[in-house]
Amino acid sequence: MGASAVASGRVGATIGVEEEFHLVNPETGRLASGAERLLANVYPESALVGLAQQEFQRSMIETSTPICNDMDEVRTAVMESRRTIIEAADRAGLGVVAAGTVPDSGGQRGAVFPDARYRRISQEYRQLAVEQQVCACQVQVGVPDQELAVRSVARLRGWLPAMLALTAGSPYFQLTDTGYASYRNIVTARWPTGGPPPAFTGYSDYQRRIQNLIDAGVISDPGMIYYDVRPSHRYPTLEIRIADACPLVEDVVLVAALARALVVTAANAELRGDPPMVAHDEILRAATWKAARSGLTGQLVDPVAGQPVKAPELLRRLIAHVHDALEENGDLEFARQGVEAVLRRGTSAERQRRMLTQGSGFEGVVAAVLKETRTGC
Repeated sequence: MGASAVASGRVGATIGVEEEFHLVNPETGRLASGAERLLANVYPESALVGLAQQEFQRSMIETSTPICNDMDEVRTAVMESRRTIIEAADRAGLGVVAAGTVPDSGGQRGAVFPDARYRRISQEYRQLAVEQQVCACQVQVGVPDQELAVRSVARLRGWLPAMLALTAGSPYFQLTDTGYASYRNIVTARWPTGGPPPAFTGYSDYQRRIQNLIDAGVISDPGMIYYDVRPSHRYPTLEIRIADACPLVEDVVLVAALARALVVTAANAELRGDPPMVAHDEILRAATWKAARSGLTGQLVDPVAGQPVKAPELLRRLIAHVHDALEENGDLEFARQGVEAVLRRGTSAERQRRMLTQGSGFEGVVAAVLKETRTGC
């Protein structure tokens, strides 16, 4: 994660955000293999070494914030990193889009970034790699103890579908309306280590089971663990990976605040020895699918009761679950207002569909998300 969110001694004391972006032709809205061109325009003029880096496809780019301590710092860092790459993209004749997918995603054989590891993955996973033209917003939360980080996963994983529904912004794939709010989640869940994570019993259990996958030849290294939440294999952090890339900066900050609160709440419950929340694997997978399918427009699944619940009510239950952690970090009112704002304006998927019904075509959809990505930057 570049320089992001290396933990201090307190859980959640540090936080960092990784954003993935699509690169498009700003005239047509089609994907453009311009990552090398964009990076060449960033680094000659940017002192923020490590700010931007290549991603799996040449039509994607990733940014990392520096280590942050609060949401004001996250907001400033996200805006600064976006401004830098947008200016570089303008010089390179490219558009930068923060969305889970663009309509052109998955429609042609993607050009893999010229990296030996990426090429090996592409050769092994074939069509999965071809269609991996999807972008996420990932949050790294500092957890100074690896054992605590792994044990916290089982306590927070049931709430991740609510985070997915909140950020759903990938309705289009292969120039088709998929019927899903987050088709990015469907694409990533197809990988051998994608989707909801198992409830590991501890760090040694996690290490053993990951090594089993490597020994079995299913993955080549720990970096190929793509679960919706995972302990970082490089830093003392827990990484929340379920969110679609968000075009609006305030939604990125909201995701960061909720992710930190989930980790802090889970870690505190583990340290107190509270009974863990029971979220059975089959219900968790079903809840994740339901969130990807409906976003905030339909029924979701309560992670505790395993029963249908209206999306706004589940988000309010999420806020209640992490209330103390949000309050401790000064994020409670911001999170409440942020959730209500998304409910009023709709998710990115809803806004994209509204744009298409206005008759502007897929080009208009991409232009609208391009504009939102630049807002405030």
